[in-house]
Amino acid sequence: MTELLPATARTLLARVARAQRDGRVPSLVAGVVRDGSLVWSAGRGAVGAPHTDVQYRLGSISKTVTAITVLRLRDEGLVDLDDALEQHLPGTPLGDRTLGQLLSHLAGAGSESPGGWWERTPGTTLEGLALTDADVVLPAARRFHYSNLGFGLLGEVVARLRGRSWADVARDEVLLPLGMTRTTPRPSGAAAPGLAVHPWADEVLAEPEHDAVTMAPAGQLWATATDLGRLGAFLLGDSGDVLSPATVEEMTLPAGIDFSSPGWSSYGLGVQVQRIDGATFVGHGGSMPRFLAGLWADREEGTAALALGNTTTGLDGALPTTLLADVRAAEPRIVDAWTPSASPVPLELLGPWFWGPSPYALRAIAGGLLHLGGLGRPGRTSRFRPGPDGTWVGLDGYFAGETLRLDPVALNLATFVFTRTPYDPAAPVPGDVDQAGWHTP
Repeated sequence: MTELLPATARTLLARVARAQRDGRVPSLVAGVVRDGSLVWSAGRGAVGAPHTDVQYRLGSISKTVTAITVLRLRDEGLVDLDDALEQHLPGTPLGDRTLGQLLSHLAGAGSESPGGWWERTPGTTLEGLALTDADVVLPAARRFHYSNLGFGLLGEVVARLRGRSWADVARDEVLLPLGMTRTTPRPSGAAAPGLAVHPWADEVLAEPEHDAVTMAPAGQLWATATDLGRLGAFLLGDSGDVLSPATVEEMTLPAGIDFSSPGWSSYGLGVQVQRIDGATFVGHGGSMPRFLAGLWADREEGTAALALGNTTTGLDGALPTTLLADVRAAEPRIVDAWTPSASPVPLELLGPWFWGPSPYALRAIAGGLLHLGGLGRPGRTSRFRPGPDGTWVGLDGYFAGETLRLDPVALNLATFVFTRTPYDPAAPVPGDVDQAGWHTP
């Protein structure tokens, strides 16, 4: 089913209406994406005519588009995420930080660019920023530190490798191929006015708008709800020929936290990732003087939601994820039927294994993958995809990236040996097995 049920649509409209009124947002457009398109939307407010073809500034949602341009370079073999910035953009104080660290806000770069408040003043070139060691605020890879400056530098890498502006690369390689024809670096056509709302009165004040130049990749783009919905479909897997599904999946993997815990918030590659009430959402928020925005996708349910408002403060940032929770509760996705499929490995290799005395189970799962996890009690859990020479490579969990080697007697995984019985004396158990065997002391 593509369209939302009338009762669901009314629930969403009521929530959006309250968000606009309670947040005193001059105009607000919200929408839900399902099956690759915007299936529901609503506009509220008396300032302008909010609808799905009015542009709002996306703010930091622009970072997701910037990340896509960088990952296209990586997938073409022109850069590696472990490359130092100096290799592609020499002469900055962050030259020893990697592209991957910049994409995930782990490079220790300053949160903002030096000089005037870049979001409200005319931008300048990289040379005009005159970066110094003061723009390096933390050691590399020590902690998450959100950095607009880092994404400005990433956009400069894209521009230099492509030989044209970041905005042109984003337009030609990401936006137009995705059909986002109403997404532009500056307002074009019908666009909402950017406003601040007085904290103690119901009056508004126009906010300035400038070209951010070098900092544009951090928050420059303007888009309509229809176009932002297309980016939501991209995050749900409808990536067209812009990126491979595997690379989109890579973008959504959190960095720097244990994401097996029940509640957390993190960052992947150009997208924010958060766990709320058992659901994982990927997307991005956007905040600029005059505009607030949000786009979040629930990849498990196959839905995304967005919100665009022309106000500096007031719009509830949780509105998109709350809309998704409403849809999940009212119209939960009906999953595909289970169907039999051939095991990718001999059946005798599946079933119980033991890491020392701890029971595990190796299972064949959908998609030609293997799953190793605790049996009857918690354990280190990972999925594995086929690797070279009959090996298997960890996709997630503790053993992500590690190689699993299968043998009828033992599973070898990151120096761990799993055996058919606890400390099987017939298996090559590290440290050997006490000859006395299991006994009562």
